[in-house]
Amino acid sequence: MKIEPKTLKGFRDFLPKEAKKRQYAIDILRSVFESYGFEPLETPALEYEEILLGKYGEEGDKLMYRFEDNGKRKVALRYDQTVPLARVIAQYSPRGGAGQNELVMPFKRYQIQPVWRAENTQKGRFREFLQCDADIVGLDTPLSDAETILVAAKSLEKLGFKNYKVLINDRSNLFTFEKDREPFLEQGLKIIRAVDKLKKIGREKVLGEIVGKGIPSEQATYAIQTIEQMQPTERLQNIFALLNKLGINEAQFEFSPTLARGLDYYTGLIFEIEIDGYTAGSVCGGGRYDNLIGMFAGREIPAVGFAFGFDRLIEAMEQFNLFPAGIDATTKVLVTIFSPELKEKSIEVSSRLRSNNVSTEIYLDENAKMEKQLKYADQKNIPYVLIIGPEEMEKDMVTVRDMKTREQKTVPLTEVIEKLK
Repeated sequence: MKIEPKTLKGFRDFLPKEAKKRQYAIDILRSVFESYGFEPLETPALEYEEILLGKYGEEGDKLMYRFEDNGKRKVALRYDQTVPLARVIAQYSPRGGAGQNELVMPFKRYQIQPVWRAENTQKGRFREFLQCDADIVGLDTPLSDAETILVAAKSLEKLGFKNYKVLINDRSNLFTFEKDREPFLEQGLKIIRAVDKLKKIGREKVLGEIVGKGIPSEQATYAIQTIEQMQPTERLQNIFALLNKLGINEAQFEFSPTLARGLDYYTGLIFEIEIDGYTAGSVCGGGRYDNLIGMFAGREIPAVGFAFGFDRLIEAMEQFNLFPAGIDATTKVLVTIFSPELKEKSIEVSSRLRSNNVSTEIYLDENAKMEKQLKYADQKNIPYVLIIGPEEMEKDMVTVRDMKTREQKTVPLTEVIEKLK
């Protein structure tokens, strides 16, 4: 019986052309994170269900992949990287209370791993996707908040984006609305979640959603206006001043009173980053979550961080042509085999190129015609081909063929190495 080869809905293969683009972006993000002192962390794909459940709100619990393993344990696939980070801090830090002392506090970490959500698939949304996080744990200062935004912004700049906007709010504004303002005491959180969608679905639909929750239209309108008229907190004003001193232009960030973000664990600063001209949504989001780690540690441990939506980043980079030319060429040189008798010479030349840090392939079929070998180099976008025939062998030379211009010349191997390394 033939098995039909196919992937699950919302899951993807990345063939070499796409995988190289992803690796290019990951390498840049990693270099930026490490330039600010962030260290790498990896956590398991599976966690105990109790670790993840109840941390993301009602919608998050619905989208989580949960099941019982062969040992009858209730487990769940990683939904994000923030809750696993909280577990790690509680388990391994001196402030976590678990008796271990393997992390230096404050702990600055980055994490680049896949997460899983049972989403309705659409443009920019998948069920398995890569997240890139950076977090600062153990400090509650405006400077740590500002540096978090700075690292996210500088990462985008390093990737090539120039026109982006950081939308910033303070969740304490929304807590004030939720808890203290009549007549919204019981419906505050539902209103906040609806108002968070203003940019995505528009005022009328947000109003309709609030009314649909049993709130009269006049009160719903007043609720929206009340949130829209909120002003930056003193903490946000300090953060804005620090962003200016850190080199972020005022035109690149703004106060957004209706920004709420969907996750329930945020306690202070919240922010999202949008790229001008990219319409699939924000590419980055984050904020301060001072109470989350305490669920595991038994006491409050402050933390702030962000996550990039990696697939959206790649999509936006493609839209704005930010990948360098030739990115899909891993190999710089293909060494051909002119004939079986000259195979050893081709192997020797390949070894010398690699020992000089020139990425090199040797064609592995010694009986293949030269035309086939050249076609292989063309299909893989390998820029240079070396041909070593009897004449080249006799003179201790190689013929270099430029696959772009189709020009070729015979030169000493040392000259080729100097040019390519």
